[in-house]
Order: sequence, then C-alpha cells, then structure tokens
Amino acid sequence: MTESIQTIMIKAVIFDLGGVLIDLDLERCRKAFAEDVGYRKIDELLDAWHQKGFYSDLEEGKLSADEFRRKIIEGSVSAGHSVPTTESVSCAESVPSTESVPSTGSVPAVSPDEVDHAMWALLTGIEPYKIDFLRELSGKYDLYLLSNNNGISMVRCRQIFKEAGLPMEKVFRKQYLSYEMKMLKPSPQIYRAVIDDIGLSPDEMLFIDDSVSNVAAAASLGIHAVQYVPGADLRAAVNAGLEGDGTC
Repeated sequence: MTESIQTIMIKAVIFDLGGVLIDLDLERCRKAFAEDVGYRKIDELLDAWHQKGFYSDLEEGKLSADEFRRKIIEGSVSAGHSVPTTESVSCAESVPSTESVPSTGSVPAVSPDEVDHAMWALLTGIEPYKIDFLRELSGKYDLYLLSNNNGISMVRCRQIFKEAGLPMEKVFRKQYLSYEMKMLKPSPQIYRAVIDDIGLSPDEMLFIDDSVSNVAAAASLGIHAVQYVPGADLRAAVNAGLEGDGTC
C-alpha cells in the first residue's frame, strides 16, 4: 500500500501567491499598460507563470522598482507620451519636468503611479473562501509564501489581504519573495534556501503552485508538491495533497 503524506506528517504548507491565492487577469493588465500607460510591448514581458525580459530582472532583484518604472515610461514614448527628466521616478516623488515628444505636442508624462497601477491591474483579488481556508490551515500547519514577485506588486498584494480581513503577516510565518532573495522559481537554489530556512525535512513540506515547472522543481528536491489549476477549488487541491495525491 502506498504511504500517504499524512503518515509522513506534513508540518508546513507553502503557497505560491499569484494564480493560487490571488486571482490574476492578464488581459486587464495588458489593457492598462496599453491604454493608461501607453506601453504597447507588455506582451514581451508579461506571462502567467514566469515574467520575461526586464520584468523578470525586477522579480529577481536585478532591477530596482524605480529602474523598472523608468524603462516602462521610456518605452511609452512611441505611444505619444513624454519622458520625465528627473533622476528618480519613485512613486513617492513627483515628476516636475518633462521633455516633450516633438510630434505629439503638449502631452502629459506618464507618472510612476500610473505604472504601478497598471501592474496592479493584474491582481484581481482573493476569494473569501480562501481566506477562511487559510485561517483553518494556520491552526494545524505552519504556512509560508514562496512567490516570484516584486516590490511594486507586493504593495497591492498586501492591500488585498488586509482588505479581506487577514493581513499577510498574521497568517504566514514567513514570506519568501524572489526579488528579496534574488532568486527565481523554478531554480533549485530558491527551494534549497527555503528548506534550509524553515528547518524541516523536505518530506514534511507541502508546496502548492500553478506552474508545472515550479511544482516539478520542488518535487525533485523531495518536497511534496501539488499543481493548482487557477479557478479550481483550492481547498480540494490542498486536501488532496495532504492525503497523498499530488495530481490536482
């Protein structure tokens, strides 16, 4: 008879964030970048599982949030926007002067806030039953996050959890975020770092992610891993994993 995960005693459940807990809307994000920011090349960067180009650099901690905003703003020139000339485009600072694009006349510059809000358009919210389920699980297991993410998007992710009545710091013992760790899933290094930091055996951990490659990488290191299909019942997927069936 096959040994179940419950026999091994799972002690920690590790969740991906976007696509698993927080729902994503790629089309809404594309529209926000194109219409609100004037950045027409977002498809070269945006992906449901692993971002590309300098968006990936942002999530690996190779590019700062200000540098990312700068690249987006500069890339919006072709859509008829002007470019800020200040050295920093921090969301907390105003952009007092611009260089106009000759062919467009007096067109307001894209602001860092507009870039941030275009990124936040990807994040649509968290279903109430998931909040209830996380509360239930936290009474039985240590819960963690492991997410390919960035500082701009995490502002909105934390707002979503707070608005849902469950601040992240109240439910997750630790948040492992790629841009802080300077590593990305599905690199084995990021899973090894998480295993070492949590201090449990890999077979005492259950990992939930919507990416096939992320799940496979975790499983290759001995972590029990379940692929979650966005839109499916998260409770059923996690419970199936806890019962030893990682096929959901």
